[in-house]
Amino acid sequence: MAIARDHELHKRRLGRNVGLGLVLAGFVALIFGLTVAKIDRGGEIEGYDHTFRSGLTEPAQ
Repeated sequence: MAIARDHELHKRRLGRNVGLGLVLAGFVALIFGLTVAKIDRGGEIEGYDHTFRSGLTEPAQ
């Protein structure tokens, strides 16, 4: 039995792995694009660190 011989199961697994890799790469590209769009929009970028954020309060009248 030769080691280099490919079985039909290996070909199917390769196809699934390539498909999953493409889906994962697409997801990463989507998240990266949303991040760039959020940063590109400008304005204040504040984190959610459980502290008082003055940008969320309305000025007193």
